[in-house]
Amino acid sequence: MKNLRTPQPENVSARDSLTVGIAQVAPIWLNRHATLGKVEIAVEQAASEGCQLVTFGEALVSGYPFWIERTDGARFNDQRQKHHYSRYLDQGVVIERGDLEGVAKLARKHKISVYLGIMERAPDRGSHSLYCSLVYIDANGSVQSVHRKLHPTYEERLAWAQGDGHGLVVHDLGPFRVGGLNCYENWLPLARSALYAQGESLHVSVWPGGLHNTQDLPVFIAKESRSYVIACSGLMRAQDFPKDTPDLDLILADGDNIISNGGSTIVAPDGTFLIDPVLNEEALIVATIDAAIVRGERQNLDQAGHYARPDVLRLTVDRRRQRQVDFSD
Repeated sequence: MKNLRTPQPENVSARDSLTVGIAQVAPIWLNRHATLGKVEIAVEQAASEGCQLVTFGEALVSGYPFWIERTDGARFNDQRQKHHYSRYLDQGVVIERGDLEGVAKLARKHKISVYLGIMERAPDRGSHSLYCSLVYIDANGSVQSVHRKLHPTYEERLAWAQGDGHGLVVHDLGPFRVGGLNCYENWLPLARSALYAQGESLHVSVWPGGLHNTQDLPVFIAKESRSYVIACSGLMRAQDFPKDTPDLDLILADGDNIISNGGSTIVAPDGTFLIDPVLNEEALIVATIDAAIVRGERQNLDQAGHYARPDVLRLTVDRRRQRQVDFSD
């Protein structure tokens, strides 16, 4: 995996600096174990580059449901769709059985925090639905939050369940407070506002991959929030589908080698790119960011502070984990 490092900022103090990494990698599609192996290699590589945080794309483990739009995914009660979903569910991540323990051990070993996009198979919701979840593992190897995507986008609704507000939290990381959202929920102003109100100064947006998603929205979020914005994308090429993938001929019928072209980038609080979006290749993007720049940009716009009017406009957020049943034994 190629290393791409942005220029070191000038005059940044040790107390204000944080080194972050974006691991733009492709999954071994619908293979949880093999994909987690790639994640672990990337964590090691990021740690060797001095990163204190490394991020991964949306639904990376065990992959985005690319089959849906290519195999008539909206057909009801269809055996083909049932077969695909059965395999997808089988390769889902169950945090409670220790599926992420290898990543957590590396985080603890190297004192590096991790944001990782997974397809979560959730025992607290019966274990037969999948949630697009963004997991934060801290530098002690502890899972600190699991944010289930509030609303799947378009064809994703045929494979993913709706999440809740439980993971709308931020985490202290060096001089920053970091929070994250999955893909299109980054377009939701109220979801962003829930993070801004908690003092977020580093925003992690994760995507399955695509320049069309990362060339403009991260710039807007940076200008709106006056925060650093990481846009971390996955990558998907024809070669990343295992040869035994069901309906592989249909999935690859258009002949394109690149299905998701990446587009990972980092944007400064003034809306300028620290690095242009990276396309079509696996890469580790490394940058050192400066909390003093955030403080300076907040001088003229602070969404949760001097530019807020809570007497007029107020947001209510329900962060309870949603469950169908509460048992009293």
